[in-house]
Amino acid sequence: MKTRTQLIDFIRNQKTAFIASVDEEGYPNLKAMFAPRKIDGNCFYFTTNTSSMRTRQYMKNPRASIYFYNKGRFKYEGVMLTGTMEVMQNAEIKEEIWQPGDTIYYAKGVTDPDYCVLKFTAVKGRHYCALKTKSFLMSDLPETS
Repeated sequence: MKTRTQLIDFIRNQKTAFIASVDEEGYPNLKAMFAPRKIDGNCFYFTTNTSSMRTRQYMKNPRASIYFYNKGRFKYEGVMLTGTMEVMQNAEIKEEIWQPGDTIYYAKGVTDPDYCVLKFTAVKGRHYCALKTKSFLMSDLPETS
């Protein structure tokens, strides 16, 4: 991964994200999620249930990581980002992220109290491709090459 643009393009092309939280005993908890609904700079926005275990964990400990991968026929590529996760309940972000099909999960619509947005802010990451890994700080990634 050389630039922020390449990183974001890679992430946008993935259908699944893995998000990790820390439980009460300090152990990592990992979960597959739909890809982020919105990416803005170092921030990645996901939807989830307010009542979920993961949401409660983020409210107690915002440390988090997210992971994306692509397994091609001859090439595996992965990106792990670490940072913090914020549970957002404000109406503006909930409306922005909402999609019409979300009523499958949140029957009361965008105002459903069990609907919230998770905002992940990346600080650093690690990229793996072609048997090579590289760690980076988000602040050090150039926008484009």
